[in-house]
Amino acid sequence: MNFNQVLQYNFPTVIRFGAGAINELAGHLKEQNLSSPLVVTDPVVAQLDFFKKIIADLEKAGLKPEVFSNIHKNPVKSDVLNGGDAFHQTKRDSIVGVGGGAALDVARAIVLRVNHKRDLFDYDDLIGGDIYVTEEVPYFVTVPTTSGTGSEVGRSAIIADDETHQKKILFSPKLLAKRVFADPTLTFELPAFVTAATGMDALTHNMEAYIAKMFHPMCEGIALQGIALINESIDKAVNKPDLESRSKMMLASLMGAVAFQKGLGVVHSLAHPLSQLLDTHHGLANAVNLPYGMRFNYPGFEDKFRTIARTMELKDESGEGVVNALFELNQKLGLPLKLSGIGVKPEHIEKLADLAFADFCHPNNPKPVSREDFKKIYLEAL
Repeated sequence: MNFNQVLQYNFPTVIRFGAGAINELAGHLKEQNLSSPLVVTDPVVAQLDFFKKIIADLEKAGLKPEVFSNIHKNPVKSDVLNGGDAFHQTKRDSIVGVGGGAALDVARAIVLRVNHKRDLFDYDDLIGGDIYVTEEVPYFVTVPTTSGTGSEVGRSAIIADDETHQKKILFSPKLLAKRVFADPTLTFELPAFVTAATGMDALTHNMEAYIAKMFHPMCEGIALQGIALINESIDKAVNKPDLESRSKMMLASLMGAVAFQKGLGVVHSLAHPLSQLLDTHHGLANAVNLPYGMRFNYPGFEDKFRTIARTMELKDESGEGVVNALFELNQKLGLPLKLSGIGVKPEHIEKLADLAFADFCHPNNPKPVSREDFKKIYLEAL
């Protein structure tokens, strides 16, 4: 495949993919008769050269972009409310999300907020809040700059309470971007560590989606292809990046976000509390917990793990073979193998187990997970 040309596929929305796709952004907005986008990103991306070029190119095309970047790395409600205020106060007509999962989740939540004035968490999907998403939303496009969450093709945003840090899911089909400009060259400025952590996030999405208990055979096929692409490209994307490896990682990230419509599981429920309690980067939390969560899951699901092993081209096609390969992969990518390596202490375990058991992901795990199970997994990983 020639990643130097911009290709298009339409699933689950219109995806413009390839080196140079970002150059189409200004023209696309003008075609929609839009002139004043709110460009939502995070404080780090806002300082990078490629982002400044995006803004300069929009201005050169006669557009009047306004940047909103005052967000947390694990987004909270006030980020969204402030972004909604910025949209109205600066008289915007559209929203462009640029960045990784945090920026794109905030951008999507602002899309919801603009014309929906109930308390933000009234729209929490876990309590049926999507029934309140009744108004029109601003025109919305996304530009991913990492290959991890795949939030660019999502219909939901995960936003935490400022005080409790409990995560809520804001969901509606209306929140799907109208177009995605997926340009792998935008990932070239990422540090190796971020590429590794976000890449393992994408792998977690694909793996958990594949074994999740919900029935969705199409998502399983997508997940396996995502696993295959990551398996052949993540090491090079981190340690000796080139256009092909970064392109395959971005494709796999897009696939993971589509596949996890089938559901996630124990690994995400282990990871979310680390972000809540210790503000751990989500991808890093998934990376460290992935081998332990998969070890918990494989007894009883040997057939699925054999398929994963074959997709990863492993000699050992057992569940333990998959687990060992995940540990080796984390080591090769320079990521910690233990929770202690990301600041977890023994005194955190009880609280983490409480938060994990209360999390919304593990009900779709292929087997039930008790609070005691979470505690055991955390202690094993410590």
